[in-house]
Amino acid sequence: MKPALASTGPGYGRGEVPRIRLMIVDDSMVARAVLTRMLEFDGGFEIAAVAGTAEDAIDALSQVRVDIILLDLEMPGAGGLKSIPKILESAHGARVMIVSSLAEEGAEETVAALALGAADTLPKPGTGRFNGRFSEVLMAKLRALGRVEDQEPAPPRAVASTTAKATPLRAESVDPLRLLAIGASTGGIHALSTFFQALPARIGVPILVTQHLPAPFMTVFARQLGNASGREAIVAEDGLRLLPDRIVIAPGDAHLTVDISGGRPVARLTRHRVSSGCLPSVDPMLASAGSVLGSEALGIVLTGMGRDGLEGAMALIGAGGSVIVQDEASSAVWGMPRAVADAGLACAVLSPAKIARRVAKRAGVE
Repeated sequence: MKPALASTGPGYGRGEVPRIRLMIVDDSMVARAVLTRMLEFDGGFEIAAVAGTAEDAIDALSQVRVDIILLDLEMPGAGGLKSIPKILESAHGARVMIVSSLAEEGAEETVAALALGAADTLPKPGTGRFNGRFSEVLMAKLRALGRVEDQEPAPPRAVASTTAKATPLRAESVDPLRLLAIGASTGGIHALSTFFQALPARIGVPILVTQHLPAPFMTVFARQLGNASGREAIVAEDGLRLLPDRIVIAPGDAHLTVDISGGRPVARLTRHRVSSGCLPSVDPMLASAGSVLGSEALGIVLTGMGRDGLEGAMALIGAGGSVIVQDEASSAVWGMPRAVADAGLACAVLSPAKIARRVAKRAGVE
């Protein structure tokens, strides 16, 4: 193994409970050492390998299996950002968590990394500031991403069949589709890109998107989503008309809801407190879609931690609408979609590409 790499033994902690296996990829020896000490001290994590460049990380992934890769973006060689696709291809299902000084609010690199498949991001603090709040947030994010099943020749876990038995499905509305409302959190930017790439160029209805991101990210996110989807994608303003095939995105500091003005659907922004604590939240968007359009509204809940979207899905279903959720196998974190599925509210549990085909069928544009 190259000098930049080091691996440890089997990943078992107290009482044979598997620890989360991590790889740290950072060109700073100090950052690697501090992160290693911090995470190993917790006891729930094992540092299975470290690397100083993305190229070394890709080489190491042929020899070691990990659950999560902590990746810096600023490194010699190809760098972290451009290497994300190759790292994911070599990672045997491991998630990529960006920990970089470039992952600041509004940084284009952050949104680009998420679009390329990184599951989550966290700004790396300066030297001497790794403890305290940074440590707490990092460990919470890593635990949420959780363990990834080893995809080597051992018989894989039957995710699809397990999910199917645990989640009874509802019938989808057969009324004409007039509005599509999509909610997502951790891993959502990549899932949205996959969804829109599989969606026909025209489905003839407005599309609302609530993605958990800070406000400074939203302009960059809208631009990248527009490029990925081939559609107009803009950040919502209060009273904005909802036009067919235009993607309207919740700003980072307000909930996006739908209303009718002059007989036409428009966007409304609210900032009231919701039970999930999220701002923006998926719940008000789905609830308003049901209130205004009933059985002609379709909600989609993609990957994300927590339960945001559950209450909105209940309201949408209660008004006659339908909800599709992302499946566990393709989700970075199967929290939000699972909450809806386990409540028996979903009419389908599918990957983003299959959800797109289901939407196209409903819109009559297969």
